[in-house]
Amino acid sequence: MYRSLTALGIVLLASAPAMADELNLYSARHYDTDLRIYENFTNETGIQINLIEGSGEQLMERILTEGDNSPADLYITVDGGRLHRAVEAGIFQPVESAVLDARIPANFRHPDNLWFGLSARARVIFTRTGERPDWLNDYEDLADPRLEGEICIRSSGNVYNVSLMAEMIEVMGAEAAQDWAAGINTNLARAPQGGDRDQLRALAAGECSVAVSNTYYWGALAASENPDDVAVANAVEFFYPNQDGRGAHVNISGAGVAVNAPNHDNAVRFLEYLVSDEAQAIFADSNNEFPIVPGVEIHGPVAPFTEFKNSGVNVSVYGLNAAQATEIFDRVGFP
Repeated sequence: MYRSLTALGIVLLASAPAMADELNLYSARHYDTDLRIYENFTNETGIQINLIEGSGEQLMERILTEGDNSPADLYITVDGGRLHRAVEAGIFQPVESAVLDARIPANFRHPDNLWFGLSARARVIFTRTGERPDWLNDYEDLADPRLEGEICIRSSGNVYNVSLMAEMIEVMGAEAAQDWAAGINTNLARAPQGGDRDQLRALAAGECSVAVSNTYYWGALAASENPDDVAVANAVEFFYPNQDGRGAHVNISGAGVAVNAPNHDNAVRFLEYLVSDEAQAIFADSNNEFPIVPGVEIHGPVAPFTEFKNSGVNVSVYGLNAAQATEIFDRVGFP
């Protein structure tokens, strides 16, 4: 889908308009509130945004198919593993920007400035409200035999779990990470099924006593207009693991300037706008995520939970270790 955004609304276009001040944005984020960011940027700069939406994989394939003549200026997707695949495919070009370097913590940008984090989400441990065991504090504790038959979590093929395992390989080493995965496999309450919201619903219903989920899924339930969703959010609570050690695992939405960007300067200018306080708050609030830029005020259910220690592991590791993470899951029989 190709959309040209203006303050007057959204117009469907068959192809990109020929304009001097434009930006062709390929985005795998599909939140209507993000449109406010695009409109605000256009109002502030006069640069028209032409939006193409799709899944991360679809958009990456489109850019590759378009080749040297691709109109893509900026590619936005979610998860460090997907960003890494775009790097491997040669989709991005390095960007030098003092604004981006100053605003974005080093672990949330590519070491060679090929992509930059825009919003963050933590993958954390949930229990039923008031029922967290006093010994359950770290990711490593998920493999404790005391949790046999008690854990709800998505399948090993889920990109968020692959990224978590990739970080565990980085901080523990492959052998210890394999033992950890085997322990969690033993502790599953049921065969993995559904998404993160389904793990939280199962936890609230008593199908397990511990669940693993991204924080923003809890935020979506808490902010829902469906009373059943709100009841689930109230029935469970989360904590950030490893706060006395390395810190919690955090993943991101991120973006990079396309290698053949016809509007390079506009793309960099837009990236810099996306890390402004105004855009960061909208970006985070649109999906109950956290700002990449420290200290930005947000609203909604997750707003009281912005202060925590993250592991500091560079998100690029999630892609670099992804294949090994998948191999370990397969080796221990993790569904």
